[in-house]
Amino acid sequence: MEKEKGDLKSLTQIKELVDLFYEKVRMDPLIGPIFEEKIKGNWDKHLEKMYQFWQTVLLSEHTYYGSPFPPHANLPIDQNHFERWLMLFQETLRENFFGEKANEAMWRASKMAEMFQLKIAYYQNRNISPLG
Repeated sequence: MEKEKGDLKSLTQIKELVDLFYEKVRMDPLIGPIFEEKIKGNWDKHLEKMYQFWQTVLLSEHTYYGSPFPPHANLPIDQNHFERWLMLFQETLRENFFGEKANEAMWRASKMAEMFQLKIAYYQNRNISPLG
């Protein structure tokens, strides 16, 4: 029997989304190694930060304090990596959630991937560091 899909209306559901998504990321041959190299085994800390980020974004419960772009600024990533990240995120959403907040998460993830990709390309094309 297939699980009934719910919307992302609680921290429990946010955690489920993040955990399911990062299970896919960790197994992915393209982006998994990049995450592993950056996170260096500190997955619990990273997941907690992601719970807080999405809780802040989707539930308007301000628990995330920080800037999401800088940790990604100098990674060796390009359009292919962002496309894979977004595909895995959208796939996780479609498989497990349905509703207004799930749609918002899909839209926000798409915009975030687009913005990060543009910013990284800007800095790479000018051979300058975004952090100084």
